[in-house]
Amino acid sequence: MGALDEGPRRLERGQSRCLYCGLSADRVATLEYDWVLLEPDMEPLAHTVPAEHRWIELSDGRVTVYGVCPPDPFQRCRIEHRLACSAQPLPDLWPWLTSLRGENGRRVDRQQAPDPSQPPETLPNVG
Repeated sequence: MGALDEGPRRLERGQSRCLYCGLSADRVATLEYDWVLLEPDMEPLAHTVPAEHRWIELSDGRVTVYGVCPPDPFQRCRIEHRLACSAQPLPDLWPWLTSLRGENGRRVDRQQAPDPSQPPETLPNVG
């Protein structure tokens, strides 16, 4: 067995589409080497998220649920996309999540809406 010349390798993460709403989400390995879809570009303060829903990123790129109560007031966390997915019926866990789910629903509607029709080349003579 030889020593590695490079540092520890990070797990390959990427983007996946939600099967319910079709929006992209971050696919990240958990501490147990399972995969979880996390809401992209969303890192709320950990104390605003219930302990069982806080995902903290580790130095090797994996994530784990962070149930420390109370967390450091400046600690950021991630949340699962399923909590913010507008296509999945979930209870209202906290107010800002309801707003995020509503915005994701509007994003889905905008993506599925047909392109607006083009205006006519000449305007009608209205007098």
